[in-house]
Amino acid sequence: MKNTRAIDRRPLLTMLYGLGVAIAMLVTALPVHAQGAPSRMAECNHQSAGKSGADRKAFMHDCLSNKPAPPPSRQDKMRMCNHDATGRKGDDRKAFMKDCLSNH
Repeated sequence: MKNTRAIDRRPLLTMLYGLGVAIAMLVTALPVHAQGAPSRMAECNHQSAGKSGADRKAFMHDCLSNKPAPPPSRQDKMRMCNHDATGRKGDDRKAFMKDCLSNH
């Protein structure tokens, strides 16, 4: 005896199509972290020329960890602001230095 009951496959196909679209959207939205790594490695290798042993290892660790640069010291701030304030005098210089030192 033949099975005369027809199976409607449209809901299944619609669900599979939607799942495929969702997966495609997720894959394209994922960040690609590995793209920057080879160029960073090459740059750090180039900068480490002349170092060897523990010094090179410590340098490479710091370079590849991508830590932000430390903020400038108070002395560096003063040096930069003094340089920028060249030509200013009196209250104008005082106001400029106050603003400059608080923003750097």
